[in-house]
Amino acid sequence: MQEQIMAVRDGLQWKIDELVERVEWAKSIDAYYYQQAISELDGAWVVADGQRKLMFATYSYLGLLQHPEIERAAKEAIDKYGTGTHGVRLLGGTLDLHLELEKTIARFHGRDDAIVYSSGYVTNLATISTLVGKGDWVISDKWNHASIVDGCVLARGKFVRFRHNDMEDLERRLQQAPIECGKLVVADAVFSMDGDIFPLPEAVELCRRYNARLMIDEAHSLGVLGPTGRGIEEYYNMPGVIDVKMGTLSKTIPGVGGYITGSQDLITFLKHTARGFVFSAALPPAVAAACKAAFDVIEREGVERNRILTRNVQHFLNGLKARGFDTGVSVTPIVPIMTWDDDKAMLMTKYCQDHGVFVLPVLPPAVPPGTSRLRANVTAAHTIEDI
Repeated sequence: MQEQIMAVRDGLQWKIDELVERVEWAKSIDAYYYQQAISELDGAWVVADGQRKLMFATYSYLGLLQHPEIERAAKEAIDKYGTGTHGVRLLGGTLDLHLELEKTIARFHGRDDAIVYSSGYVTNLATISTLVGKGDWVISDKWNHASIVDGCVLARGKFVRFRHNDMEDLERRLQQAPIECGKLVVADAVFSMDGDIFPLPEAVELCRRYNARLMIDEAHSLGVLGPTGRGIEEYYNMPGVIDVKMGTLSKTIPGVGGYITGSQDLITFLKHTARGFVFSAALPPAVAAACKAAFDVIEREGVERNRILTRNVQHFLNGLKARGFDTGVSVTPIVPIMTWDDDKAMLMTKYCQDHGVFVLPVLPPAVPPGTSRLRANVTAAHTIEDI
């Protein structure tokens, strides 16, 4: 028995040692740039480790960080409510701010209601594992975000994947599912490592044909897709076709948290059964107020900011391609710069960072082996001169 325990410990230690060795190697060549401490923000520029750098690793796609109206809302909420709440939302933790935020989100997306979770990761994890039970199927795009994958694993139903953006393969999976079982198809709207867009029209048609519900993660499409930044439905001019619409409050919206918006029955169900909501503390007042203010800003300024963002993305992509860089299939602000090699990605990152450009590598296991890259995110805060 003691030998078995030691073997488990040795296995755990092996994993730890392997990762630490990789980190120490990167540090030894001054090429470790994860978890840099940022001490100042100034538009698209930051000060990190004492050096002023142009930020290309942000998720603030519309450049709303430090927006004065959003900051003012957060400060006023602290003055009125303090820094925290009385606990979980289901009991004493719900403020009027939380309900106002949820109504704002629902109205923005043209839905009945919304539920706000403490993080985007928890939003996917809790929602999928709550909706999908024993005997149900959850069918997920192979390139979906880790939070979706983990939610599918945690769910008690059957978890199957279809090839990335391959609607013929999705149909095969739907055909394999028993007619009587519940079926949930899940996909990112914009995929976080490659910047391509999910083929919503084809997926909607298949879901209707095979009586499946469709859940779309709009984490990287809010503020990005569609003329007013309302996401993939607006991009394809297909309002209201998504059954379970997920979004985050920590990317285009400069806060923290995530949300689901949909029918009144769906939201009522999740608010009483999703463990990640029921057993998690409520968002702090400042965050809830800031997020609501951010949606209000997008309502007024979203069209112009989205126009600038689209211009910047095209300028960046065209410039990289003209210089011989491989940007994959991206058509959005998420731009992979493919290196195909781990060491090359690390060394290219070092060159950029040393020359005042804050960009980071994406290496396995975050991406498949042999597909290492730099990932640059373009925003509306960048100028043409910056790019």
